[in-house]
Formats: sequence, structure tokens, C-alpha cells
Amino acid sequence: MKAPVAGDLSAGAIVFGPFGQRLLAVCKFVAILGGLVFVGLVVMSIVSIVGRKVASAPLPGDVELLQLCAAFGAASFFAYCHLVGGDVKVDFFTQHLRPSFVHALDAFGSLLVGLFGALIAWRSFAGAMTVKDAGETTMILSLPLWVGQMLMVPGFILLAAAGFYLAAQHLRAVGRGAPE
Repeated sequence: MKAPVAGDLSAGAIVFGPFGQRLLAVCKFVAILGGLVFVGLVVMSIVSIVGRKVASAPLPGDVELLQLCAAFGAASFFAYCHLVGGDVKVDFFTQHLRPSFVHALDAFGSLLVGLFGALIAWRSFAGAMTVKDAGETTMILSLPLWVGQMLMVPGFILLAAAGFYLAAQHLRAVGRGAPE
């Protein structure tokens, strides 16, 4: 699947304007950052496992770091995936419908994605603040637990922005009469 391009007027295409291109670039950067975090976690896990087996010296707190960082990594992919149309769609029932109707359905779906992203961002932030107020830390490294939850918030804010942006773009496509 190709990434959306500004000015692409092919049938059914969503046209990304300047804001959409910037949003796409930010989402792509955050997704790459999340991928690098996962690569770092894999390297850390391998070093810890090898250290445990070979020298009886695992990295202290490796599981704690994995838990804190994996949440950020996972949340960092959703927005980019939605913007490039990489999320799961069952279009078996809609493949023969008018493009304008499909855009209307996609607008509704993207609106739901935006609302879901905003809700999860809000609740992740609220949960992080509750954990911060409680002063909870990890057992081995004594890292504050709220940081891991707070690191998810930007990814979910981007997901909300991506959902709302695509909802607006699909509505524009409906309004301009997507080619049949």
C-alpha cells in the first residue's frame, strides 16, 4: 500500500494537504522512534538472557524497562498505520458500493478512531497522574511507574489527530463527489 501523497487525484484517493503531509511526517517519525525503542528492547533482552545463561549476570530491571518502554513503542504505531490505511478493514461488503458511500463509511470509522484515540489519551494521562500521586515505582530500579503510562499519551493524541483528519478528508471526498 502506498502512502497518501498531496495532489493524488486517482479514484477514491484521499488528498493530503499541507497539514496532512506534516501530520503524516510526524506520525512516521514517531512510528520509527517506536520501532527503534523495540529494537533497543530486543537487544537489551538478548544481552540479559545471554548474561543470565553464560555468566549468571542478567541486566537488573530488564523486565521493568521492557514494560515501561513497550507501552510507548506500541502506542507509537497506531496513528501512522491509520493515516496510510494500514489498519484492518473488511471491505468485502463495500467493494461494489459507490465511492461516495464508502467515503462516508470511512469518515464515520475515522471519526470513531479519533474519538477512541482522544479517550485513551485522556484516560492514559489521568491514570499516569493517579500513579504519580501515589508515588509508585518499579521494584528493582525504583523508576516511577507513571512515566511509562505518560509516554503512551503522545501516540494516542496523534491517533486522535489522524482519525479526525482522515474523517474530514473523507467527508470532503463525499462533498466533492468522489468519482464513480
